[in-house]
Amino acid sequence: MKESKQHAPFDADNKDTPVRYDMKKEDDTKKENKLSVGYFQLFRFATWGDKLMMVVGSLCALIHGSASPLMLLVYSIMTNTFVAYELEVQELKDPNKTCINSTIHWTNGSIHEAADNSTVSCGVDIEAQMTMFAYYYVGIGLGVLIVSYFQIAFWVLTASRQTQRIRKTYFRKVMQMEIGWFDCNSVGELNTRISDDINKINNAIADQVSIFIERVSTFVFGFMVGFIGGWKLTLVVIAVSPLIGIAAGLMAMAVSRLTGRALTAYAKAGAVADEVLSSIRTVAAFGGEEKEAERYDKNLIEAQNWGVKKGSIIGVFQGYLWCIIFLCYALAFWYGSKLVIDTKELTPGGLIQIFFGVLMAAMNLGQASPCLEAFASGRAAAKIIFETIDREPEINCFSENGHKLDRVKGDLEFRNVTFFYPSRPDVKILDNLSIQIKAGETTAFVGSSGSGKSTAIQLIQRFYDPKEGTVSLDGHDIRTLNIQWLRSLIGIVEQEPVLFATTIAENIQYGRPGVTMEEIIQAAKDANAYNFIMTLPQTFDTLVGEGGGQMSGGQKQRIAIARALIRNPKILLLDMATSALDNESEAVVQEALDNVRAGRTTISIAHRLSTIRNADVIAGFEHGRAVEKGTHTELMEKQGVYFTLVTLQNQGLSNTIKDAISEPIEDDFDPKVESFRRGSCRSSKRNSVRLRSQSKLSSDFVPDAVSRSLMISSNLQIMPENMAEDDAEENKESAPVARILKYNRPEWPYMLLGSLGAAVNGSVNPIYAVLFSQILGTFSIQNLDKQREEINGICVLFCIVAVISFFSQFLQGYAFAKSGELLTRRLRKVGFQAMLKQEIGWFDDPRNSPGALTTRLATDASVVQGATGSQIGMIVNSLTSIGVSFIIAFYFSWKLTLVIMCFLPLIGLSGVFQAKMLTGFANEDKKSMEAAGRVSSEALGNIRTIAGLAKEHSFVESYEQKLELPYKSAKNRANIYGLCFGFAQCVIFMAYAASFRYGGYLVRAEKLPYMLVFRVISAIVISGTALGRASSFTPDYAKAKIAAAQFFKLLDRVPKISISHTDGQKWEMFKGEIEFRNCKFTYPTRPDIQVLSGLVVSVKPGQTLAFVGSSGCGKSTSVQLLERFYDPDEGQVLIDGHQSRAVNVPFLRSQIGIVSQEPILFDCSIAENIQYGDNTRVVDMEEVVEAAKKAHLHDFVMSLPDKYETQVGAQGSQLSRGQKQRIAIARAIVRNPRILLLDEATSALDTESEQTVQSALDEARKGRTCIVIAHRLSTIQTADIIAVMSQGAVIEQGTHDQLMAKKGAYYKLVTTGAPIS
Repeated sequence: MKESKQHAPFDADNKDTPVRYDMKKEDDTKKENKLSVGYFQLFRFATWGDKLMMVVGSLCALIHGSASPLMLLVYSIMTNTFVAYELEVQELKDPNKTCINSTIHWTNGSIHEAADNSTVSCGVDIEAQMTMFAYYYVGIGLGVLIVSYFQIAFWVLTASRQTQRIRKTYFRKVMQMEIGWFDCNSVGELNTRISDDINKINNAIADQVSIFIERVSTFVFGFMVGFIGGWKLTLVVIAVSPLIGIAAGLMAMAVSRLTGRALTAYAKAGAVADEVLSSIRTVAAFGGEEKEAERYDKNLIEAQNWGVKKGSIIGVFQGYLWCIIFLCYALAFWYGSKLVIDTKELTPGGLIQIFFGVLMAAMNLGQASPCLEAFASGRAAAKIIFETIDREPEINCFSENGHKLDRVKGDLEFRNVTFFYPSRPDVKILDNLSIQIKAGETTAFVGSSGSGKSTAIQLIQRFYDPKEGTVSLDGHDIRTLNIQWLRSLIGIVEQEPVLFATTIAENIQYGRPGVTMEEIIQAAKDANAYNFIMTLPQTFDTLVGEGGGQMSGGQKQRIAIARALIRNPKILLLDMATSALDNESEAVVQEALDNVRAGRTTISIAHRLSTIRNADVIAGFEHGRAVEKGTHTELMEKQGVYFTLVTLQNQGLSNTIKDAISEPIEDDFDPKVESFRRGSCRSSKRNSVRLRSQSKLSSDFVPDAVSRSLMISSNLQIMPENMAEDDAEENKESAPVARILKYNRPEWPYMLLGSLGAAVNGSVNPIYAVLFSQILGTFSIQNLDKQREEINGICVLFCIVAVISFFSQFLQGYAFAKSGELLTRRLRKVGFQAMLKQEIGWFDDPRNSPGALTTRLATDASVVQGATGSQIGMIVNSLTSIGVSFIIAFYFSWKLTLVIMCFLPLIGLSGVFQAKMLTGFANEDKKSMEAAGRVSSEALGNIRTIAGLAKEHSFVESYEQKLELPYKSAKNRANIYGLCFGFAQCVIFMAYAASFRYGGYLVRAEKLPYMLVFRVISAIVISGTALGRASSFTPDYAKAKIAAAQFFKLLDRVPKISISHTDGQKWEMFKGEIEFRNCKFTYPTRPDIQVLSGLVVSVKPGQTLAFVGSSGCGKSTSVQLLERFYDPDEGQVLIDGHQSRAVNVPFLRSQIGIVSQEPILFDCSIAENIQYGDNTRVVDMEEVVEAAKKAHLHDFVMSLPDKYETQVGAQGSQLSRGQKQRIAIARAIVRNPRILLLDEATSALDTESEQTVQSALDEARKGRTCIVIAHRLSTIQTADIIAVMSQGAVIEQGTHDQLMAKKGAYYKLVTTGAPIS
């Protein structure tokens, strides 16, 4: 059972790994899967101090929650005071009445009795009373300031302390995991877990908790205040509130569902955009820009419709919500006034107390629900994090257990080892492997890829434990030995060595802690690395870049060897240590390795068999078994696995001419420099593809090491400056709103309607203020019938407002959704067309990668719409609300209005300040977490290397050190955030204190009716909240302006090469004569690398010109100049004697058909892909079939179930390479071009498909001018002209026979396969 507990997280984390236990254990895992983390378990890392702070914080939150309901009690007493005063004033208007001993007497001294024989009290000192109430308010306000500070500060502080602990524990635990665990969890995922998931836990245990407690407490106290005031009215109000709740719930559901629909609808369009932008060269070559823009637009319609639906539904629900709320007001006031007047159960103040108490309670309950979301996502995130923290690693590299042997000889033995990778439990990698490796000997493992050689090496390092059998060192099972000690005996040099992003010296030091500089230098000399290190400007202090990206393959390899040697290992493991090198560097490295092998147990894996001829023992592997063992000569006689491999390679040598050439000479600086812009993704992909291929002679081209390092540094200075300038430009401008609205012009009727609706909605709230104060005023009318009449009238008005607001809300929602969605669609289409108009060079800039562009289409357009559509609605709404409120307030009492207005800036500021503080903190946090993030991603990405070097501890320490800074800033934040929060919360109480105190003065001194005091105050408070709402939309607005600026920058950009149908020359008889005259060219993204330097070559109509030469010599570039993807920097390309710059681009491209090395197909049917060849007309099926027959494709297509309607999958993934290639040829034939460009059209194929495709190409070449680029020389021997290129110029040209006779570069290529240098 113990085992299943350990493995459970595997199954929990990886739904896709097949479950590999029997049923009982599977049930176990299921049970474990269901249990998610309980909320209180999130606090498992809290210390006692933390718990104490959390308890105090929660108490403070409780008290803070009770403040607003408390204020209501004061408010209700105050209302009663005002009403009593008003009644007294009315009585005393009669000159015959006076006030004696706080009872009203007639002037003759008898007591005045009201209609129901009760006495009427008097003598209310309104100002003294108001002063007292003001003190209450100030007292509550100060209390709130203090408790809300503690509530926030304590919770934020304890949360950051716990998060800190979780981060450390999690990272430490992850670094302890065995390698098999990393196979099942992608590094990217682990990195996001460290950053995002732990942040989610933090959100679930920080200030959200205290705010939740505060809101729930307000909810409870609000109802309590209501029930204290009077239970009947409270129950009536409660009875109606579920209607509001249901509406809110339904709306949330509908919105999320519709948003999902709109997103999936847009996802289709996004996929189209992505596909088109990723294969922009193909689209351009075949002139498919307009067709693609249409296809994109078609997919946008659906998204637009969903958006409009969403807007309308939101409108309906919003309207319903407001309608219900106003009807609820009407009911409550009508029933309440009955209780006040008829049964005298309530005072007017009590009515207000109940009504607002219940309302406040309901609102706070609603506002508490978003916190629940944070808690839920925190729990979900914690499940995975805590599972990892609780998981016991199967091979714990931090454990102190296990023996350390006193003397190590270095005998290794595999005994009946069976093994599969945990990530692929169904594939048996080692199958009963038994082999002995004697101490001090060099053993070589050979065999085809996937035969288990590298796996055997990983078992020696104990990255994995075998499923059956044992691996032993000097007769001890390595599972009984101490891991750190075992790994310290082993030095490993891998196929793709990993260097860390620090200096060369530190990288070598990673091999063994505490080595001196002399030892480092000695190790570098042993590894033949010393000389090249000394030629670098900073010698041993040179930074190697992220992942060693600034070093060439050979240099990285030698640094890695130095790192392995400094350990002075007993066992040396070489996993294809030289496969990434060219001949010269290989000889150097090989020599270094031969020197250090002496006296050590060495295991060497190689694909290049020449490197292991002199090994003491060669072991041949096949299907996870060692099938033969012996020296080179013995095994050659045996004629087994080894013999087959050797003969294949030797025979291959006659064919490796193509291999030789395919290895870029410039490969070294080409991808390296590029990696600065693209991340080294491309170059590393290329390497890894290469390393696995049989054995190739790459070239490190050592003399260039010096120039390369210089070039890199110069290059680094070139790029960032341009980039910085561009970025600055991008950020500065923001687009004028007028221009955005111009795009929305066709929708003006919608916008007008929407604004109208918004204006009505805005004035609803101030009207509410008027009606509310009017009701209070009615209580001081003495005539009861008149009082009832007024109240009924007001309730009817409430109902009318309710109905109006339903329609206006719907109008606003629908109209703006419609205009906004139409705008979004229009912007996306225009933007996409603008992108397709750009020249190809623009797409080379990493900032315009397909991913970035599709994101921009998706987000920018909708952000821009945010600035217009619903945004305008919100702004109109807020502005009318503020305007109407102020008009009402100033009209009724300008003095009181001015007093209250003093507080408005404070209320506004505190809100703004709070938002600013938080966003500011979030950014700081991001920055400071980045440093820690870099450490963690480097550590997790290179976990094998770190484990091999037993360096886990140092990475854990470095990570914890990097966490200190964010932690400190989090502690400061807790205090500042607490203070801001407290201030924002208490300002409103102070405002009430001042305004009611002054209101009392006005009532007494200026005989202002008290209902106007309420009217003014509530009007202004309402406008204040509207202001807050308006200001909360400003950030979106700013974002929208920046996004719009980027968007218009794209629309305004004039492409360097125009593809319009009107610019440039066209002519009738297009012959297809091509001439390159002294062309010089550099790629715009790499201005410092001259790709073509004076290319001169010409080809007559109907001839075939073949380019040969190593990668990076400019063959493909010349083809791209011909297609006018780029224009040469100097020199000319002439087509039929016309300068290419002056030719109409669509016309020129319509004459050219291209078949490239990796043909790009679109995600549609085979027929549609072939029809893509000519986008100017509709290609009928006969032509498609005809072209397919010519391309030897027809028979294959007919064998498919759906024939020509077969979907090829994304990028043609459903087809084999040969099939894709033939579709591409058919596509070029349909075009019926005068010029055919074949860019290594057959290099990716195996022999059989190559012959088929080759004959298809020969067929297609007839009668056309043809330019062929090939690595396999056999395919171009029939060409009319063969041009040999090197370093961007033609070094010799002629027919095959002429060049062979010349005995120059071409002859050398054909006979030896040496790279051209």
